[in-house]
Amino acid sequence: MTVGVKAVFVNLPVKDLTKSIDFFKTLGFKFNEQFTDNKGANMIISDSIFVMLLTEEFFTSFTHLGITDTSKENETIIALQVESKDAVDELVNTALKNGAEDKTTALSEEEEAMMYYRRIKDLDGHLWEIMYMDMNAMDI
Repeated sequence: MTVGVKAVFVNLPVKDLTKSIDFFKTLGFKFNEQFTDNKGANMIISDSIFVMLLTEEFFTSFTHLGITDTSKENETIIALQVESKDAVDELVNTALKNGAEDKTTALSEEEEAMMYYRRIKDLDGHLWEIMYMDMNAMDI
């Protein structure tokens, strides 16, 4: 049985909404203008996966807890699977040229046989993993 989830919305607090939108646009992401205003922006990952970039003030209106200090801790790792190793490098290199920070760590030998990834922290310190998986190399 499946749960029946129709879409996934990841909500991320951002310090400067305009800068965050511009950053992700340079990576090729599109935004749904119908759900974008001065408090938040709806970034389209796929037909059913979205990231809501929310100003910190607006984000905190949804919770009684504080916002993670991403310079000291990770709140999550958002992993995006792309179609090739070249696509990983292209996306990450573009991000690095536009202010992201490289956070790639080494893989084990077993992981390296089937997976290629790089990690970045975006302008607000959110950790993104861009990966390619060679399904033929998996020992299933």
